[in-house]
Amino acid sequence: MARTATPLNDKQLKNTKPKDSEYVLSDGQGLQVRVLKNGTKSWRLVYKNPETRKKSSLTLGTYPSLSIANARKVAREQRELVAQGIDPKANKLEKQNEYVAIHQNTLLNVSTEWFKIKKTEVTPDYADDIWRSLVLHIFPYLQYQPISKLTAPIVIDVLKPIEAKGSLETLKRISQRLNEIMTYAVNCGLVQANPLSGIKAAFKKPQKENMKALKPEELPELMSSIANASIKRTTRCLIEFQLHTMTRPNEAAGARWEEFDFETNIWTIPVSRMKKKREHRIPLTKEVISLLAIMTAISGQREFVFPADRDPKKSTNSQTANAALKRMGFAGRLVSHGLRSIASTTLNQQGHDPDIIEAALAHVGDNEIRRAYNRTDYLERRRALMDWWSMHIVQASKGSLSLSSTD
Repeated sequence: MARTATPLNDKQLKNTKPKDSEYVLSDGQGLQVRVLKNGTKSWRLVYKNPETRKKSSLTLGTYPSLSIANARKVAREQRELVAQGIDPKANKLEKQNEYVAIHQNTLLNVSTEWFKIKKTEVTPDYADDIWRSLVLHIFPYLQYQPISKLTAPIVIDVLKPIEAKGSLETLKRISQRLNEIMTYAVNCGLVQANPLSGIKAAFKKPQKENMKALKPEELPELMSSIANASIKRTTRCLIEFQLHTMTRPNEAAGARWEEFDFETNIWTIPVSRMKKKREHRIPLTKEVISLLAIMTAISGQREFVFPADRDPKKSTNSQTANAALKRMGFAGRLVSHGLRSIASTTLNQQGHDPDIIEAALAHVGDNEIRRAYNRTDYLERRRALMDWWSMHIVQASKGSLSLSSTD
């Protein structure tokens, strides 16, 4: 006949002292107190696992934080689970995981972890744009939302105002970013499936528009406007520099003096600043060198060629040229990225080698096999192309002297 344990009482537990090794005091029905060598008194329930039929134990808490009365109450609840065929230890782990899923794996926290990886794959400016879009349009409404409870209707409801404003491109980009975050969550085992995979079907599709750019024959008008515009000398240099080098706005605005080799007259933009994550070398024409000579007097002792007005330790914003073009009256006709289009159209119309033009624009072809075999950047052949383009700009500037003119 099994021995019935004498129930424990507070006086007994308060006077219990540690020994050289841990020992156990029993309260009955599987409820015990483990007295550890450091004096800790830990409640545990010993029970028979309803699935394996093997002896198991579950830690409940420590005395006196968990009183005798409450320990008996918790033990009774756990024994009821056993009676229902539920393992208390597995049940406790499941509830802990549910708590983490709700309170730790929020959209903000998961997005933060995803972004740590994403920002290493894109340029700094693009990374800033990604995070800014989430901060502006998503986090104010869903940052504390557990991703395990995130549904397509919830997200669509948040995105509807963006569609209503007609910002369909913004809507498309945010939808893509949310899908990337949820795919990351699936891959990390935080959720079983991505509930947002089809949300784009709930919105209008943006109409694809070509980048706003002037026609080649409108280049003289542009150069005249630049020459007569009431803009800072640094901004004017930046616009002309971007035009001559055929670079993207962020590549030109973020130029660092250390990237220029004036012995070989080459500007090397590192992988970290290139859209396609491929180093880009640009031959410097004498006109570009003239522009850099002007900037030397302004920023030669600083890190960036085109420093920001408010904080010269940082580069000017990638949209500086774009804002200036709008003030000059080109709103709706030309954006700063469109300066590359003027170059591309002109060079192609004049019969220059398309491969050389694409290399000058740092375009990476979609044909992976051709890309694998065609690793050259045509640097030497591009010198002649860049010289022709710079001279063409200067010719278009006659009557409204370009800063790059070396005459």
